[in-house]
Amino acid sequence: MRAVPIAVTALSALLLLTACDDESGGGKSGQSKGKACAIDKVSMEAGPASVAPAAGDTGEVPVSFTNQSSECTLEGFPEVRLTGAGGSGTREVPPAEGAKAQKVTLAKGESAAFTVTYVRGASGAGSFDAKDLRVVFPSEAGDPSTRVFRWSYGPVAAGDGEELEVSVSAYQKVGD
Repeated sequence: MRAVPIAVTALSALLLLTACDDESGGGKSGQSKGKACAIDKVSMEAGPASVAPAAGDTGEVPVSFTNQSSECTLEGFPEVRLTGAGGSGTREVPPAEGAKAQKVTLAKGESAAFTVTYVRGASGAGSFDAKDLRVVFPSEAGDPSTRVFRWSYGPVAAGDGEELEVSVSAYQKVGD
C-alpha cells in the first residue's frame, strides 16, 4: 500500500519544518522574529508581592506589564538585576532552575508577567541588602532601557560562593 510511505514522508517533512522554525533560544532577552517589545511602550508594575516573612522563607515578586503599542515579541528570560544598598554592587538574577524560555507575542493591550522568587536572608553577613529591582529591555538603538522598582522585601540570602538565592521565571502571557 503506497499511502503509508507518503503519509510518513509528509509527517516527517512537517516535523522537520516545525523544528527549523523553533528559535526560542534560552538566552537573556533574545529576540528572533518580529519587533522586540520596548520598555517605553509597555506599562509595568512590580507586586503585589508574596513577601517572605522571616529569614529562610521564600517570597515571590510578580512583575507584570501591558503592551501599549503595536504587536511586539519577548523571548528568552527577563533580564533582571538587584542593586545593593550603600553601593554594595549589582547582582544579576539568573533564570529559575529547570525553567524553559518561551516566545511571547503581545498585541496592543495584551499583558505578560514573570516572577522573581527569592529566599529572605538574615540582616547582616550572609545576605545581600537589596535596594532596587531593575528590569532591562533591549532597545531599537541597541542600548538597553531599564525600569527601576524599589525593593522592600528584606535582604536576599546568599548561598555558597556568595550566589544569591534568587531566580526569575520565563515570560508568561497573562489572560487568554
